[in-house]
Amino acid sequence: MKLSRLFQPRNPLFWLMLVFNLLSSVLAWALRSYPLSSVGLVVITSLALANAFMGMWLAWRLIRDDGET
Repeated sequence: MKLSRLFQPRNPLFWLMLVFNLLSSVLAWALRSYPLSSVGLVVITSLALANAFMGMWLAWRLIRDDGET
């Protein structure tokens, strides 16, 4: 498993991973910057965690990919 396999600008999964990670960062910033109600806090936290996990899963797929995509 090589970490250099993570950078694949021609692969759409690479760009999708970047979008998920950027969105997770924006959601985490929103959590810290704005006072939210309990429902808003749960919703934004759930979305941020789901985005972070999707970004990590896509990174794992890019690293483990054998070139079939």
